[in-house]
Amino acid sequence: MSRKGKVLVAMSGGIDSTVTALMLNQQGYEVIGITMKTWDYATSVGASSKKETGCCNIDSFNDARLAAVQHGFPHFILDIRDEFGDFVIENFVEEYIAGRTPNPCVLCNTHIKWRALLKRADALDCEFIATGHYAQVSKSQEGRYFIQKGTDENKDQSYALWGLQQDLLSRTILPLGTYRKPEIRQMAVEFGYPELAKKNESYEICFIPDNDYRGFLKRRVPGLEGRVAGGNFTDPIGNILGKHKGYPFYTVGQRKGLDIALGKPVFVTRIIPETNTVILGDEDDLREQLMRVSKINWQKYGGLETPMDSLVKIRYKDPGTLASILPYENGVEVRFYDPVKGIAPGQSAVFYEGSDVIGGGVIQRLTM
Repeated sequence: MSRKGKVLVAMSGGIDSTVTALMLNQQGYEVIGITMKTWDYATSVGASSKKETGCCNIDSFNDARLAAVQHGFPHFILDIRDEFGDFVIENFVEEYIAGRTPNPCVLCNTHIKWRALLKRADALDCEFIATGHYAQVSKSQEGRYFIQKGTDENKDQSYALWGLQQDLLSRTILPLGTYRKPEIRQMAVEFGYPELAKKNESYEICFIPDNDYRGFLKRRVPGLEGRVAGGNFTDPIGNILGKHKGYPFYTVGQRKGLDIALGKPVFVTRIIPETNTVILGDEDDLREQLMRVSKINWQKYGGLETPMDSLVKIRYKDPGTLASILPYENGVEVRFYDPVKGIAPGQSAVFYEGSDVIGGGVIQRLTM
């Protein structure tokens, strides 16, 4: 019997999750490693892609298993392709078809990976689950669990964890939250895995390892290109500027790859799927001060009864902007004190109080 308890650790085969498992093992936890297969590489990339990348490949599985064997704890591979595909991939496609920009990593963490981990943790009598995310779990005086930013601001992943609910947070351990990436690389060397310290990290969406989401959509929805090609680019007041390749292939804030010459830089400022219209404008046209957010998950507090000020992040690398958040219908309305650029429906909005995650939700539409 372990003196600290039994923990199920998600191991991708990369440096962060491997060090997480080895660190907890060294600290006296009874560790069980688990690697989740979330997607089928053969059906996810185009014929021109020759190299398997990302976390869900045989080399990564073998790396995770080897570390477990060498340090004397069990390791399993869990196939959750059906769960993942039905929910995450279909949502990804549906959101683009609806003219929104999805955030599949947030959705996966919230609805698939953590739930899958907790289900298997219960089956294996594990008290805890752990991952290699750079964030921290804290508990308020009122007994609510919430995510805090990781110490390493360059690696902080708190933005992607806003959707974790209380039953998940109460059993989650995030050992890397108080460390910086160079320290984790050094730990990998000290544990005897110098090759991990040099291993490149993958930033692509796991089921689109070639980073070609347009190609993925075309393969996933046969005939899509023919149905949506030839719509209009317009300016903010409706003047036609040219033809585009189909509204699902563009995102709010996009500047490159528009294939239209107007003598000045222009950006996608709005997408209207009903008319297959993509509106282009200047950089200033991207700036907004109001948005609405729904599908809220509250962490630090149980809800929002009166307006409060919060730092609000609208994308992963966004430093955040001070705003007033107010109750609104089934979500909140966010009123930024200074305009923010590139609010994209479908992306996540995360509310912070200092380093603490108050909660978050999905940007549904802008207040026009």
